[in-house]
Amino acid sequence: MDTSILAAQAVVWRRHLHANPELSFEEHETSRFVRETLESFGGLELSQPTPTSVVARLQGRRPGRTLALRADMDALPIQEDTGLEFASQRPGVMHACGHDGHTAALLAVARALVERRDEVVGEVRFLFQHAEELPPGGAAELVAAGALAGVDAVLGAHLISSIEAGRVGVLDGQVTAAADTFSARILGRGGHAAFPHLVVDPIPIAAQVISSLQQIVSRNTKPLDSAVVSVTRIQGGTADNIIPEAVELGGTVRTFRQEVRGQTRAAMERILAGVAGAHGGGFEFDYELGYDPVVNDPELALLVRDAARADRLVEVEPLMAGEDFSAYLRTTPGCFFFVGAGSEGALPHHHPGFTIDDETALPVAIDTMTRAALLYLSST
Repeated sequence: MDTSILAAQAVVWRRHLHANPELSFEEHETSRFVRETLESFGGLELSQPTPTSVVARLQGRRPGRTLALRADMDALPIQEDTGLEFASQRPGVMHACGHDGHTAALLAVARALVERRDEVVGEVRFLFQHAEELPPGGAAELVAAGALAGVDAVLGAHLISSIEAGRVGVLDGQVTAAADTFSARILGRGGHAAFPHLVVDPIPIAAQVISSLQQIVSRNTKPLDSAVVSVTRIQGGTADNIIPEAVELGGTVRTFRQEVRGQTRAAMERILAGVAGAHGGGFEFDYELGYDPVVNDPELALLVRDAARADRLVEVEPLMAGEDFSAYLRTTPGCFFFVGAGSEGALPHHHPGFTIDDETALPVAIDTMTRAALLYLSST
């Protein structure tokens, strides 16, 4: 199929998926659409390692290495506000992160490589993954189900609205951060607000805890390291004249290095114990490890840059966002890269008005991934 026709078909697929989004672990119709589309190509061995994922295998003309290509398929619990003709038909669910584009692009790559099967040495394994947005994530489930067995390398791409459509960004080393969550309960002794000397007020304790947590980054983290500690929610109290028994707060921690990850967690617990104890209160603390950092293999990053073509490349920086692509990298080396999909006034990911320039971005994503696959396998 002509590349321009294939790219146009990918736009049609993407818009169908955009209009029919499904949440993490609920991608039943999405996976059915993907499987039926792949079946129409012929030449692929299909399986569903989990109820809402699809894996397709393409065997080349002779044995060689195995390369996995990944696309995530899930949407977000957001009410869409774009006004697009193909806007979400499901209330409260929206493709606000570009996963519809990822899926459509990988379908097109699969078709392109099926048609160029004589050029494939070894195996290409297409991973249409569920549940990237919801930890523990679909990538870890696919790994546990054996989807990466025998894989020598894995590539993944993310469409991103903050980069001009059609540009490609590829990093050596760190790409995305570890994404952890925490919750804390500041314990006091409630009572009448007119008699504060008879109670232990958890509200000023919580205020001091929040203020002190900010010093972890500014004063406890090496300046050359990166970390984020964000308190994103706080709840306490029921009436204006009652001092509550407890205040609850929570948020997220983002780090690139495992050492900094551990140090940050320890510092948070130390602050909670010190501040709460100094005022006669107590605390409960829960820290949940999220996705690990994504760290690219430098040789694979160089290969993707070659595949992307020099005139498309743009400088990018690591993101403090989290990505469960990291689960694959515990098994095999890989490269996760960015394809620009933004236009003037583009809104950020996870926004109700998020859109992508699919007519410009998808052809570049398809071409880059296809070329990267053929380059990798031909270098066996």
